[in-house]
Formats: sequence, C-alpha cells, structure tokens
Amino acid sequence: MGMFNLNRNDEKKDMGLIVPLLPLRDVVVFPHMIVPLFVGRDRSISALESAMKYEKEIFLVAQKNAENDHPVEEDIYSIGTVGSIIQLLRLPDGTVKALVEGKQRGIIREYVPNNDFFLVNVNELEETYHAEDKVKVEALMRNISEAFERYAKMSKKVPAEMVTTISSADDPSKLADVAASHLHVRLEEKQKILETTDVAERLEKIYSLMVSEMEILEVESRIKKRVKKQMEKTQKDYYLNEQMRAIQKEMGEDDSFKNDIRELEKKLSEKDMSDEAKKKIEHEIKKLKMMAPMSAEATVVRNYIDWVISLPWYEKTKDQDNLKESEAILEEDHYGLKKVKERILEYLAVQILVKKKKGSILCLVGPPGVGKTSIAKSIARATNRKFVRLSLGGLRDEAEIRGHRRTYIGALPGKIIQLLKKAGSNNPVFCLDEIDKLSSDFRGDPASALLEVLDPEQNHAFNDNYLEVDYDLSDIMFITTANVLQTIPAPLQDRTEVIRLAGYTEPEKLNIGKKYLVSKEMEANGLTDADISFSDGALLKLIRNYTREAGVRGLQREIASICRKVARKIVTDGAKGPVKISANSVEKFLGAEKYRYGETENEDKIGLTVGLAWTEVGGELLNIESTVMRGTGRLTLTGKLGDVMQESAQAALTYVRSRAHQLGLDENFYRKLDVHIHVPEGAIPKDGPSAGIAMATSIASSFLNRKVKSDIAMTGEITLQGRVLPIGGLKEKLLAAHRGNIKTVIIPRENKKNLEEDIPANVLRDIEIVLVENMDQVLAKALLPAEETGQGETNAGVMFQNREELRVNA
Repeated sequence: MGMFNLNRNDEKKDMGLIVPLLPLRDVVVFPHMIVPLFVGRDRSISALESAMKYEKEIFLVAQKNAENDHPVEEDIYSIGTVGSIIQLLRLPDGTVKALVEGKQRGIIREYVPNNDFFLVNVNELEETYHAEDKVKVEALMRNISEAFERYAKMSKKVPAEMVTTISSADDPSKLADVAASHLHVRLEEKQKILETTDVAERLEKIYSLMVSEMEILEVESRIKKRVKKQMEKTQKDYYLNEQMRAIQKEMGEDDSFKNDIRELEKKLSEKDMSDEAKKKIEHEIKKLKMMAPMSAEATVVRNYIDWVISLPWYEKTKDQDNLKESEAILEEDHYGLKKVKERILEYLAVQILVKKKKGSILCLVGPPGVGKTSIAKSIARATNRKFVRLSLGGLRDEAEIRGHRRTYIGALPGKIIQLLKKAGSNNPVFCLDEIDKLSSDFRGDPASALLEVLDPEQNHAFNDNYLEVDYDLSDIMFITTANVLQTIPAPLQDRTEVIRLAGYTEPEKLNIGKKYLVSKEMEANGLTDADISFSDGALLKLIRNYTREAGVRGLQREIASICRKVARKIVTDGAKGPVKISANSVEKFLGAEKYRYGETENEDKIGLTVGLAWTEVGGELLNIESTVMRGTGRLTLTGKLGDVMQESAQAALTYVRSRAHQLGLDENFYRKLDVHIHVPEGAIPKDGPSAGIAMATSIASSFLNRKVKSDIAMTGEITLQGRVLPIGGLKEKLLAAHRGNIKTVIIPRENKKNLEEDIPANVLRDIEIVLVENMDQVLAKALLPAEETGQGETNAGVMFQNREELRVNA
C-alpha cells in the first residue's frame, strides 16, 4: 500500500495536497454534493481504504471513457473535486459502497508513483468573482432559481427539497454547483462546468443548459401525451368489447369461459382420482373463477387442470390370466431368450395368486441386436398391457424425469407422466431404453431422479414437480435395457433385477432368420413367397461370411439388401417365379465375402495364440502375437492396450522368467533378448486381465521355440505364481469361439459353475472345454512338443543360429 505525507498544512502552502485519486465512471462530483458511489475495481477500493486510514480525503475525478476498466493517467481529466469520505461499507459481493461529499475544486499537479492506486499531488482551484459582475450574478441567480423550479416539475427526477435549497441559496458558487449536479446532461458538459472557476460564467452556462434541457423535456411531454391518447383508444375498444359481451349475455348467449369452467367441474366429478389431487383441482378451479379469462395466469391454471384430470389415475388394463396363452405369445415373437421368458411367466403367476398386484422392475443387459427392446414390446402383448418407451440415451436434464415447476413459462410434467397420459392406463409395460447412457450436467442428474421411479418402496408416491401431488407408479411394470452394467450407478442397479442376454449361437440365428427376419423383410419390401425364397445354406453363409455380431441386426440388413435387389429385378425385368437365394448366389447379390469363417490361423505357429475377449457387442477372438530378438531384456507392448492388460503382460513375462529352470531355459536368458507383444487391430482399445494366460503362452512359445496349436483358444487371468483366476463373460466368449470354429477352449476351473448354467448345449457339444488351475496345465495342453516344431521356423528369426545356447545343458 502506498504511503503519503500527513503534514497537510505545509503541503497546501508549499507543494499542494497529496491524496489518493478515485477515477469515476459516468459521474462528476461537484463541491457541496453528497453522493453514494459503488466501487468494484481493486485499485479504486485500495484508494478508498488508504484514504480512510488518514484524513478521509480523496480526489474525485471523472475518467474520459467510462468503458475503460484499467484507465491510465491520460484517460483521466485533470480537474476534479477534493472530497471527504463520510461512510465506507463493504458489500457481500466484494464491492464497496462509499458515501462521499465534495469539498473543493482541485487540479492535478503531478501523479505520485504508487503501485496500488493513483496517488496525486493536487492544488486547490480558487474561484474568481468580480465586483462589476454583482448585478449580473444576482440576475442569473434569480433566473436559475425560477428555471430550476420549472425544471424540477417537468423532470420529476429532482427531489422536492432541492428546489427549496436552490431558492434559499445566497452563495452564487454553491447555487451553481448544486444546480449543476442535478442537471441530466452529458458528462462532458458537467466537466466543463466543473472546470469553470469564474462564478458568473459558470452561472451563465448552467442557465443555458437548463433552458435547453427544459425544451427537450417539453418535446418528450408532447410525445407521451400522444402515446397516452393512443392507449386510451385501445382501452376504449376493450371497454366496448366487454359491453358487447354483456349485451350478448343478456340476450341469452352463454359465456364461453363459464361454460369451460362448468365442463371442468363436470369432468372432475366424473373422474376417479386421489383425494389429494381432487382437493388440489377444486382449489385451482376456485382460483380460475376469479381470474380474467384472457390473462396469462388463467391459461397456466387451465392447462394444469387439464393435465391432472386427463391422467389415468385408477384406469388399468386387465392382466392376462392364461399362462399358456402368454407363453405362446412370447414364443411366437422371439426365439430363445429362455431366462427372460421364464421370469415374465413367474411374474404373471404371482400376479394371479396375490391380491395386491405390485409392479416389477427388470433390467435386460446384453449386446446390441439381441432383442432387448422388442422383448419388452412382446411382454406387453403377453401380459395384455399397454406399452410405452422412453429413450434415456444422452438424457441430461433431471426435469425430463421430474418435470418443471409451474412458475416457468411453458412448463410441462416429466416424461414419465407424459407417457402415462399417452398410454391411457396406470399399469403399462414401461420400457426405459439405454439406461446405461444417461448423462448429467448443471441441470441435475437424471439417474438420481430415476431412483424414486424405480424403487418399489417409494414409487407409490412419485412427486412430479409440475403436478405437485403424489402419483402412484407401483402398478407399472418397468423394463430397463442396457448394453453394459458398469456405467449404471450402483444404487440404480440395486433397484432392478438384472437379466443378462448373451449373443445368439449360429443355430439360433438360423432359426431367427427363417422364422422372423425373412418374412419381416419380404413384407417390408413388398415381396411374397412367390417372389423369393431363402435356403438354409444361404442364411448360414450370411451369418458366417457377411456378419460378425452377437445379435441379428446385421443379418437383418443383409436379408433386406437381397430383398431390395430382388424387388428391383422384378420391377425392371418383370421376372416371374420365385428367385431362389442359395449359398452360391449370395455373392452375386452382396458382393465379396466380408469375413472369413473362423478367424483362427490354418497352421500352428510359434508365438501366436488365440485369446477370448468380451466387448459391448458380445465375445470376440483376440489374436496375440509375440516375438523375440537380440537386445537387453526390454518388453515392448503394442496394440492400444489398457493399463490392466499391460500389467497382465508384465505378470506373464515375470511368470515365464520365474519358471526358466522348469522350462529348460538359462536363468539369465532374458538379458540377451527383447520381447515384443502385439495384439492386432491396433486402432481398437483393449483392456482387462483375462488375456493373461494367452500372453504367457505366447511368450513361452517364443522363448521355447515351440508352436501353439491353432485350434485352441484360452481365457483366464494369470498371477505371478502361475495360478489361473476366474473371468467374466464366459458365455459370450464361448459363443465367439464357436463362431470362429475353435475346437478346444481352455478356461479357469473356477468358471466350471458357469458351464452348467449359461452355455447352450450345442456349444458344449462342439467345443472341448479344458479346465485348468495353473499355467503348467495350459502350456502342456497348448504347446506342441519341441520335436514337432521342425528346423528353421523359430519366431525369433534366422539371427539365432545357435538357439540351444539359451537352454540348460542336459
């Protein structure tokens, strides 16, 4: 904080007054003027605080450009007013309110160097008053007093006490300054008045400005009167319209507004709703009667009443009581999905037995295209309920679930209430689609709002912000769908019963294609059985060579593509008789094959293993390659591997090094070699621990110069001790192996329980499952004996002419 000399008497005589400077925006402070100032700039606040520490004197001067937040010396006028701080108050927002009083005109002699605020050396300006101007001054004072009184009446911005102050003033300088401070003129004009030290000249300028300002006010007054006349005409028209309406009423024509109210009262008396809601609507109708029909508030209240009355409070559809019929409907609409169908039939059986029916909340989790949303529609048909669907993908506003309060313009209930009104019943099947893709931002978290909706213990009294009354959601059967569970908040998961839908097997896809997809796409493209037919071989070729997915969306697209081409052929060429689609003719319609059936290599190779991965779209085969070369023991990992997968690779290498003696390798073999592990399709991110045993097998194969069997895939997490730990997603991984024509799959022994529960019988029949507990069992099963590897085929390359140097001499 800058310091300045306190010896004011000597300063005034010899070197002026050194005081802090406060630059003002859009205001000029005159002597004898008390004005509140709101100060927000740091340098200005520092100047006020510094002045308060000493004699409370501060130099108040206007800056030339009010928009400049950081003025420099050139941006500030040189003449201002030496003022005194009466009161200083710091406000909660960090700004300062200062009450200051102007004392004396001053001019800046020089700026005193100071970093925290402007500090200036000021000379007080002496006013000049000539004796020969006495009569002129007296006349100007009278004119200004009279003019100021008229100006105050016209302006209505001047306090009444100021008129008395001006008329009773006998000091011409004070009268000039007080009058000038209340003139509404530009800042430049006020600054010129402040800079005028000759009293007579200053009075003359003020009188001239006052007369000019009164002329402007007179023009404004004429404009206002003209506008007022126009307004009076509008009011007159309104009054006449109201009179016409009254006359029409006397003649027997009914009032439409009162008719509307009577209609609402009738609807309310006939509507079955909760007591709370009925009392609320009765109160709102009472308010509506007292409102003007055309007012905005009446429209808001009317819309609210319409919404509440139109909701299906106790309107329900009767559930299907015949379980066999429900089961037939589910089987008709979907192939497979045994667990989901069993759960729905169990729910229906319970509903038949118990008197108080309670809603159910299921969460169907599975890859895209396996039928999660369509099974929800089928459930509605099987249970004889209405079906509504809300897509939650990208939803980020809590008000979409809970609604907006009525105070907002255009407020509406949330999507839950809106869709119930659309359904027309209080017990529909409500599908909350893509619940794993909810977002959140400053407007709230929709996932938290759904906690109340999906809690059977709370949703009997769901409170929408717009309705302001409790609504019962407990009879609704909620079905949520998701691709992954990880992104669903744990409290939300806890409120749902999770049912996993894995990908379809090849026979299941074939059946779905024959029974559902072909007929659906034929109908969509205007074809009949007389126009086109698909053989089983054609469908299998589509499944194996043109799609690679867990669901059937891709298969449906390929069938649709063939149907469109056949439709064009019929229209263009007028072809007669059915076009038979066989395995051999598929390529003619769809072009070259997109995928090779079975991704495994045709021959056994060194350092190449097949792992099994789980993704959002189902299981995938994962080729893992490793190679060794001369070096210094460095490990290189490529293929966009995540942190967990990189750690698995390091653990796999450490395991092989720790087992060097048992594997027949020199204990220091790794010091002479670099190891490079690569997982192809490098642009796709990969992570997780389940590829641990596959990487360890690949590394051991490269070091031992032994081939890996090409028809074996494996999955399992590895520890430093070589133990094989259990993994997740086993069903999806085995389905991927089955699609890839793998003959043998190595899995952790602890996953044996999953084989009995989830895996289709045809997969277990076609694949040999090998249960292992440690890496020794994996290597024994996956690696070919050394003598079968042959000469000159090491993965390390021909640079290792004496590979046996790595082995321990037997």
